[in-house]
Amino acid sequence: MSQRTLPLLIINLGGEMIYILDQRLRAQDENDDKAQRGGWTEDDRKRVMNDIVGTMFNKAFLEELLRPQDLYTHRALRTVLTRIAHTSIMRLKPASMDKLYDLMTMAFKYQIVLCPRPQDLLLVTFNHTDTIKELVKDNPSLVNQINEAQRQLIEVYTPLSDGEFQLIRHTLLVLFQDMQIRISIFLKEKIQNPNGHFVLQTAGPVPHGFEVPGLIRWFNAKGREARRTRFPSGGSYTSAGRQGSFDLSGDRVTLLGTNMYSTPSPGDTDPSSSSNSRGKLKQADTTPNLLATEELNLLAKLMGGMEVRKLLNVDAGFRVNLWTLDQEEDIEISEGTEHQSSRVINIQVTQDRLASTELARIAGEFDEEESQTEGPGNKGDDLLAMMDEL
Repeated sequence: MSQRTLPLLIINLGGEMIYILDQRLRAQDENDDKAQRGGWTEDDRKRVMNDIVGTMFNKAFLEELLRPQDLYTHRALRTVLTRIAHTSIMRLKPASMDKLYDLMTMAFKYQIVLCPRPQDLLLVTFNHTDTIKELVKDNPSLVNQINEAQRQLIEVYTPLSDGEFQLIRHTLLVLFQDMQIRISIFLKEKIQNPNGHFVLQTAGPVPHGFEVPGLIRWFNAKGREARRTRFPSGGSYTSAGRQGSFDLSGDRVTLLGTNMYSTPSPGDTDPSSSSNSRGKLKQADTTPNLLATEELNLLAKLMGGMEVRKLLNVDAGFRVNLWTLDQEEDIEISEGTEHQSSRVINIQVTQDRLASTELARIAGEFDEEESQTEGPGNKGDDLLAMMDEL
């Protein structure tokens, strides 16, 4: 198991979390119904994004994160990401955070599985950091923080060998191997099977530095090529494309790790690699992207119709409940001065009676309980203690 896995895991999962939260908060601001918006503004969204990004790329936090260490458990990872989200004026209910965690882990797992080469995990990570920089581009201080984080990642990871990157990829796959949560958009696009496994396509460009399969070369005793034999490769492969940039900025080539929740516009990209099975989902820049359109309201569609309710005492903070279940209990806002008065944006997702039996069954499985908490020596205590001090 690689001890260099944790930084890539936290940054990529955090990036997916930021994508989802940003989209849900933008959806509230774009709602034409004033009563449904509950006084939500673009400034509020920016404040939430700035707070979360500032914590995620905090210097002390990154120094602890980049220290060689064992991988955390899923429970510890969820706790760390919850703390990151709650450094803003926003609060997520436990059930909402659990389902948010499922969505972002499956998205990252898909990216890991489709990486053409193990070292392309670094390109996926840079796609996340590049997109996050774009979200907070109005804050030069945060952009500098992210740039510094990227410099540290380049310093730590670019010297690693192919074997070390393969060990990192193997460590991540072992972590996610039992997670087979079905995502509606993946099922609809037939890139995920009903059993939760992803569909791997036998087509597209081969990884950079590799040749198209289907050719056997024969060499004589002097090391010279004597003859060639071709065989059917079982797929429709094409030559490799150019190498992605591992610099602070540049063309990453792969689209894995970009924001699949944003509405495409000129210059935007679809979250797929040119060499993966989701290439068919990519539309022209000026054409609406069906995948992105579906994903814009994914969190609500998983359980049915969406209703937003405005509560009283609108002041310093708010809670966002992505899902509301009958058995849920409300979370109490912390009694700190910053959160004594709170604004609650309650995105109540109720079950749609017209939902298909399959989606209803899938939604029911989202309530599975997590394994028991580990003892006082849980992995992740150092990071959690540090985040309490931020």
